[in-house]
Amino acid sequence: MAEANLLGGLIGGALIGIAASLLLLLNGRIAGVSGILGGIAGPIGGTERFWRFAFVIGLICGAAIYSFAAGGLTIELRASNLNLLMAGLLVGFGTRLGSGCTSGHGVCGLARRSPRSLAATITFMAFGVLTVFVTRSFF
Repeated sequence: MAEANLLGGLIGGALIGIAASLLLLLNGRIAGVSGILGGIAGPIGGTERFWRFAFVIGLICGAAIYSFAAGGLTIELRASNLNLLMAGLLVGFGTRLGSGCTSGHGVCGLARRSPRSLAATITFMAFGVLTVFVTRSFF
C-alpha cells in the first residue's frame, strides 16, 4: 500500500510540474489555482476566460480519472460544516493577503527561486503545522 501511495505521489507531482511548466511556456501564466479560479469571475474576455475554465475543468477531470483508475476515492472529514466554512474563508483571506496560494508560491514561485514565494511557503507550512497541532490538542 505504501508503494502505491509513493507511486501515486510521484506521478501526481510530475503531472503538476508538467502542467505548471506548460502553462508558463505556452501561455506565460503562473499556475496559481486561486488566481486562475478567481479570474474566472472577473471582467475578462473570451480566450482569457477559456483557458481558465479549461484549467479548472482539467483539475476536476484529473481527480475523477484518478478516482476511477484507483477503484474509488474515500475522503473522511472530521470537521463540522461550520469549521469547514471558517477554514475556507481563512484560506481565501490568506490567499489574498499572501498574493497567491500554495500552488502559485509553492510550486511555481519556488521553481523560479522567488524569495517572496519562499517566505510565503514557509509561512503556509508553519501555520499548517500549528493549525493541526492546535486542533488535535484542544478540539
